[in-house]
Amino acid sequence: MPLTDTAVRQAKAADKPFKLADGGGLYLLVNKTGKYWRWDYRHADKRKTLALGVYPDVTLAKAREKHQNARKLLADGTDPSQSRREDKRTAKLSVANSFEAVATAWMAEHQSAVSASTHAHTEAWMKNDVFPWLGASSHR
Repeated sequence: MPLTDTAVRQAKAADKPFKLADGGGLYLLVNKTGKYWRWDYRHADKRKTLALGVYPDVTLAKAREKHQNARKLLADGTDPSQSRREDKRTAKLSVANSFEAVATAWMAEHQSAVSASTHAHTEAWMKNDVFPWLGASSHR
């Protein structure tokens, strides 16, 4: 029988961690440190577990949605864990084109065109006031 939001909300930690199954390998792992959405699956004859988030940040509905998306990847022959790793790697690469990276490179390139005090002032202003707002995000 599938989980209900009430059952997830009311699940309390016990002496030992336990699982509340939702079906299709999706379950809520309940332990003393929190409630974690997990999905057990097999790819290339190996058992794997994919972490889908922490309750209540990831609701039952959101966990089911993530689970279905991962199942679609698996059905297409793609390992969901590997796909997630590649997505994270791609995200890190996009940081190279962030405002902070481009502005820092521009300031270094044009440092010789301004006085040392102007460069220091601009660099401090960017680090203190601009980067915290725009920072490494390349698409805000």
